[in-house]
Amino acid sequence: MRNFVLVATYTYIHEYIILKNILERERIPFVFENETILGISPFYSNAIGGIKLKVHKEYVQFVKEIIEDLNRPESNLRIV
Repeated sequence: MRNFVLVATYTYIHEYIILKNILERERIPFVFENETILGISPFYSNAIGGIKLKVHKEYVQFVKEIIEDLNRPESNLRIV
C-alpha cells in the first residue's frame, strides 16, 4: 500500500459504484478503504472518514480525469 495515493473520498457505496466498474475494466490497481464496514453499517461513514479511493501512484492523474469526466453536467453517469 506504500505506492498508493488517496484520490477521492465517498460517503456511501452508491456514489462510486460506476467508477469502481471502470477501474476494474481498465485494470487500474486500486483499493476502497472502509468499503466493507460501510456496506454493513453505512451510518458509520462520517465517524470513520468515509470510503477512501486509493490508486497506484502511476495512475493518479488518469483516475482524476475519469472522475472529472463522470462529474461533468452532460454525463449520464454523474458521481454524486
